[in-house]
Amino acid sequence: MNPCASHADLLREFGFATHCFSSAEEFLTSDSLVQTGCLILDIAMPGMTGFDLQRELKLRGQSIPIIFISAHKDEVVRRRAFQQGAVEFLFKPFSDTALLQALNTALR
Repeated sequence: MNPCASHADLLREFGFATHCFSSAEEFLTSDSLVQTGCLILDIAMPGMTGFDLQRELKLRGQSIPIIFISAHKDEVVRRRAFQQGAVEFLFKPFSDTALLQALNTALR
């Protein structure tokens, strides 16, 4: 199963409305940009990286809370994400509870 789809199913079970995008570029050209309350971004994505999207949103004046996820346990990357404004950073695999806690923090 597509990781985005499995996360989306879990988030729907938690009561959140979700939408998956195949790339950062697809998200940026969508109607969802102004409606988004939080983004869950992988550091490594096709095309623009999660950091690239974070930077682009700042340039556009969009302040959307971001939760980063990564399969690579790299504390330097994690620190960089927080320095650039990430709300949370989860290393895969993470628990459903950790994701819910991150979302609650992001949406406060």
